[in-house]
Amino acid sequence: MLAAVTDIFERDLNKLIKEIQSYENENDIWKIKEGISNSAGNLALHLIGNLNHFIGATLGNTGYVRNREKEFSDKDVPKIKLIEDINETIHVIKKVFKNLSKDDLEKDFPVEINNTISSIQFILLHLLGHLNYHLGQINYHRRLVR
Repeated sequence: MLAAVTDIFERDLNKLIKEIQSYENENDIWKIKEGISNSAGNLALHLIGNLNHFIGATLGNTGYVRNREKEFSDKDVPKIKLIEDINETIHVIKKVFKNLSKDDLEKDFPVEINNTISSIQFILLHLLGHLNYHLGQINYHRRLVR
């Protein structure tokens, strides 16, 4: 299971890179239109922060300190920087997962999420769902602002 989850995180984060690269006009990454709360850039920053916090810092003790507010307030981060940060997130995830065992997946995730303690396996699946939810939003955003 762990190898499959690792592969899916890597696959879907590479899809995120392709979505960001597909914006012909870099400024469009940060556009917000009526009825849209977040730009693709802010959603990408949010995913980077979320995964580095819950996988990197919480499971891997990387020392990453999340600033969730900045994920939604920062603007005009260059496309190349977003892509570098996504690639670094892939590296962090693979490194952390390499140090997990099958038995670890059944252990409790070290922090409560939504006032609930769940297994590491459950949280990893939850994080994959979260990644894909926002990946779909970014895909829709890219086509909408074009």
